Amino acid sequence: MPRKTIEERLAQLEARKKALKARLSKQERTEDTRRKVLLGAFVLHRLEHGRDEISRNLADWLRRELPGFLTRDTDRPLFDELLKEKEPESETTESAPAANGK
Repeated sequence: MPRKTIEERLAQLEARKKALKARLSKQERTEDTRRKVLLGAFVLHRLEHGRDEISRNLADWLRRELPGFLTRDTDRPLFDELLKEKEPESETTESAPAANGK
């Protein structure tokens, strides 16, 4: 079996380098997507379950900033619920049991 020429070996090395770069790029995109998903899940969790000032400030900040960030009309409905202003809990709801003598 004849030995490969230097040009053939270089071509193989270039092909391998290209394949490895493509694999690295795919891995980086996967990690970036995972970071975004986890960060989004964390933010949504804080918005849904957080009762502290940070969560309230986060919600206010998102209501101000997110509409300008969303560039696609198809993305806006995904955040309709999030962007709605939360109505403060009414005092009648809190005092209703007391009014009934309970």
